[in-house]
Amino acid sequence: MSIPEHPLILVVDDERRMVHFVRMNLELEGFRVTEAYNGIDALDKVREAMPDLVLLDVAMPEMDGFETLARLREFSNVPVIMLTVRSEEEDRIRGLDLGADDYVTKPFSPRELASRIRAVLRRVAMTSSIDRTTPLEIDDYLTIDFPRRDVIVGGKRISLRPTEYRLLQHLVENAGWIVPHDQLLSKVWGPEYRDENQLLRLYITYLRKKIEPDPSHPRYIFTERGVGYRFVDFRRGEQDQARSLA
Repeated sequence: MSIPEHPLILVVDDERRMVHFVRMNLELEGFRVTEAYNGIDALDKVREAMPDLVLLDVAMPEMDGFETLARLREFSNVPVIMLTVRSEEEDRIRGLDLGADDYVTKPFSPRELASRIRAVLRRVAMTSSIDRTTPLEIDDYLTIDFPRRDVIVGGKRISLRPTEYRLLQHLVENAGWIVPHDQLLSKVWGPEYRDENQLLRLYITYLRKKIEPDPSHPRYIFTERGVGYRFVDFRRGEQDQARSLA
């Protein structure tokens, strides 16, 4: 799946001046824009216009952005970036747990917003390109067999525990991107585990021992200190570059 040449963005905000401001700047960046001013209209627009991404304001009357997102996720996987004046961690985590792809706090610069939109669209396009019906060959050492939920390491099939598999799958689906600690914990274990960083470190260690040629010098799963973890960008040959530098 590739990114459309002129992606269609649905902007949802009850403040019309904000919608017009965002629309003007996104159109200057080459995006197409459609609008909605409340949650109900937003759900209808997603069904009718099938946008490539939704910018969804949190603080709306009657149906706020969180409820809108929850209803949206019942029928659509369209990427969503939440817009809010709030900066509390709880709000950000709640949005991610409901299925948001990113979170932008007002006020923001138009260029930053356009950059975040492109980043989410690239990430979704890369994730969508993974065929889960056949084994995925990362390189000549590691193959992930999605249908069987195990991996082939150095020619030997190794079974993964369910939690290890879910963790690896989420990392691979975001290959090349840093996945924050709280997002990994929420997606793999559930939102109630989002602060259990020690648990995540333990399972990263388990995975590395199973799939890495040398767990102390990872080839596939990298630590982004203080932020999260990143799986090697195998589509762009990052593992070959890393190997040549070793």
